Amino acid sequence: MGPFAENPFAVLTTVVAPAVLTNACSVLALGTGNRIARVVDRSRVVAGKLASLPAESPERENWERQLQALHGRARHLFGALRLIYTSLGAFAAAALIAVLGSAAAFLDGGWTFRVAAVLGLLSGTVGVGGLLLGCGLMVQEVRLALKYIGEESETTAPLL
Repeated sequence: MGPFAENPFAVLTTVVAPAVLTNACSVLALGTGNRIARVVDRSRVVAGKLASLPAESPERENWERQLQALHGRARHLFGALRLIYTSLGAFAAAALIAVLGSAAAFLDGGWTFRVAAVLGLLSGTVGVGGLLLGCGLMVQEVRLALKYIGEESETTAPLL
């Protein structure tokens, strides 16, 4: 008998880690979705302003640059959201595989447990990798946002 059959809390411990990471991914996905909504709203405002400006307007270049930056931010955010959702699915799969592997360990402890352990490890690794990459894209998006917020405040700040 393996440790899973001898100690029912080992199963709980194995299932809790992916469950906690699933919750973290869900919260991160919600926040990323909100950021996407803000970028879309701002893009509509900037596109509206661009549409109202004549082609030879000196302000046009600034607004075009803002719209280009918003497109870059949107690419980062959509990429991050895709990775976060992939991680969410991978962590949910890891939790299910952990339960099935624990049942296999209890019943026979043979090759099915080993296969479940490898699949769970692979699924968890995909989840963590996606989460790390998604967070990296979020950091890049925040850097872009801060850069262009700073530039916008410099160009629109009243002169003293």
